Amino acid sequence: MRKFVSMQISEQTLKDLEFNAVQKEIAEFAYTEKVEEFIFNLKPYENHQNLVEDLQITNEYLTSFETGNRVPFSEYYILDENLSRLEIENYYLPAEEFFKIKANTLQIKEILKYLTAFQEYAPVLFSKASTILYEKNIVKLIDQVFNKFGDIKDDASPELKIVRDRLRHLNGRITELFNKSMTYHADYLDDIRESVIGNRRVLAVKSALRKRVKGQFLGTSKTGSITFIEPESVQNPRREWEELKEEEKHLVIQILLDLTAKIAEYKPNLEEYQAFLEYIDFTQAKANYAYSINAILPKISESRIIKLVDAYHPVLFLNNKRKQQKTIPQSLEINEECRIIIISGPNAGGKSITLKTIGLLQIMIQSGILVPVKEGSQFGFFNQIFTDIGDNQSIENHLSTYSYRLKQMSYFLKNADEKTLLLVDEFGTGSDPELGGALAEVFFEEFYERNSFGIFTTHYTNIKLSAEQLSEAINACMLFDKKTLEPLYRLELGQAGSSFTFEVAEKNKIPFRLINRAKKKVESGKVSLDKTILKLQQEKFEIQKTKDHVEELRETNIENNEKLEQTNEKIQQKLYDFQQLYDREQKRLKLGERISDMADSYLKSKNKKQMISNFLKLIEMENAKKTKEVQQLKKIEKIVEKEVQRELKQNSDTISKQKEVIETKEKAATQKKIDALKVGDRVKIHGSTSVGTIDKIKKEVVFVNYGLFTTQINVNEVYKI
Repeated sequence: MRKFVSMQISEQTLKDLEFNAVQKEIAEFAYTEKVEEFIFNLKPYENHQNLVEDLQITNEYLTSFETGNRVPFSEYYILDENLSRLEIENYYLPAEEFFKIKANTLQIKEILKYLTAFQEYAPVLFSKASTILYEKNIVKLIDQVFNKFGDIKDDASPELKIVRDRLRHLNGRITELFNKSMTYHADYLDDIRESVIGNRRVLAVKSALRKRVKGQFLGTSKTGSITFIEPESVQNPRREWEELKEEEKHLVIQILLDLTAKIAEYKPNLEEYQAFLEYIDFTQAKANYAYSINAILPKISESRIIKLVDAYHPVLFLNNKRKQQKTIPQSLEINEECRIIIISGPNAGGKSITLKTIGLLQIMIQSGILVPVKEGSQFGFFNQIFTDIGDNQSIENHLSTYSYRLKQMSYFLKNADEKTLLLVDEFGTGSDPELGGALAEVFFEEFYERNSFGIFTTHYTNIKLSAEQLSEAINACMLFDKKTLEPLYRLELGQAGSSFTFEVAEKNKIPFRLINRAKKKVESGKVSLDKTILKLQQEKFEIQKTKDHVEELRETNIENNEKLEQTNEKIQQKLYDFQQLYDREQKRLKLGERISDMADSYLKSKNKKQMISNFLKLIEMENAKKTKEVQQLKKIEKIVEKEVQRELKQNSDTISKQKEVIETKEKAATQKKIDALKVGDRVKIHGSTSVGTIDKIKKEVVFVNYGLFTTQINVNEVYKI
């Protein structure tokens, strides 16, 4: 199996992001302990080309599950120990090892055959296997010596055939002589008549009569009533048989020595086969894990980007799946234009798990593991991933949580660059809120200036405000229901979150008078800002709910209209069919009346010739009508066909023109709205009661200042007061 050099990533980072839990899940699908060990040692690759190749191969293997044409891979054998001894003089492989060699070789044959047939669906895996040569002579050599049951064939050598023929003859002779002896001594035998001792048939002689039976004494029964004797007549043939068995052993060893020497010539092939089977084992383990978490191969980018569309934390997803619970996915994007996200909001709202999801998925993709995201997701690569998640105080080194975090920050500040991804939970906590917040803000600005990428969770207002002022940073929050104060576990970009400090305290039955006293001790600006953020967050949530409801109603309305149109078409068709049926019945009635009149006329005149003449005229008239109707129908069909084609063309042109007109009008309306707004105007967001002031207008984006923070929004989402 190919060895990869891993990028520099600390064990603490892997531990923080629970990468070992993913490794454990993948290792469950491996066939051998050797591959399990490789999986547990797996870390992000440094070789970008090898990584992309492995990701594509894993995806091809996963696709084989979905198409139903699975790669013909099953249990195989690790032959390292025996293969390493092949070159030792006078060493021979045990018989069972040749079957392992044969099994591995035949599996290689089946895999190569499969990849040749399905190379269109697995081109990268086919390319990887294309250098492997199947040596059919390996199986041929083994089959020349062993039969299908694993026994060495009689004709494996001429000498062995002679010995085994003689052994069979002696077996028959010994059986014949023993049976004769048993018949001859029948009166001296016990009821059981015979037994087997040391793989030799013996007579069960009554102990009182044992002197009457000549032969070798081999023991007695527990009670002593039976004596076991090998008859004298079989002793010489048996001794000859034992000598031949020894000779057979020597011949078998010689055959195994010869076969081992021949197989040793193919040692490089066998080592290549095993390495490839190990790689397939490694790949299928990752593919089976990917299948269990609904993972895919996202788009791999050369630029620095993480774009997640409905991304799941794989460990949480599997745990919830086993409990039959729902997991809420997250969507976000960081790229070179928006490098840092500051996530805020109350505790237990999902900030930490969102942080871990981003980091774990990034490590997984850089380790060649497919990730549980939806189509449209995209990943770039980072040379370093730094994490500071959870309480990592060190008892051994007498470090407090804050000291540990400062030590981590010191390391990050020395090494962070534009190819670094920083993941920091509860940024700045552990010390005096004012002083710690100020220091955290300085760290944040330093990382920003270094062009690093990062996700930070925090409660500090100054960091939220700092993010609003930096063009390549953005605030985000975990949504909460204001009424129930229950977390919604959904990340919302573009808005800072409230910590719900006093609201949560009130919910937990802290006396209202104490909450009011606490509010008075906090600067009024901070309380006001938190209230504003809380209000905006709830309003945005309500707007989204309304938007979702309107969209649902719109879709339902479209569906109902379609059903109504279908029903109307069916009714119209039925009316047309009834009309056609009515017309046909009327024609038949008139025809029947004329025939009835002709019959009455014939009864009166008895003029047969006149009746036949009239009847023929009637038939000719009806046939003429039918011919005209058919011709008329054909004309109508041609006219309708031409009309439909003309209308289709006309409608197509009309739709294109209407689309152009609509797009032009929309652009004009947007531009008109942009022209109508100017810096300093007071505006409101649709569905919101909060008033802000326009700071800047950039293309179709308006920067609205709410006093202590600024937000960005599309020009069509605001209106001037």
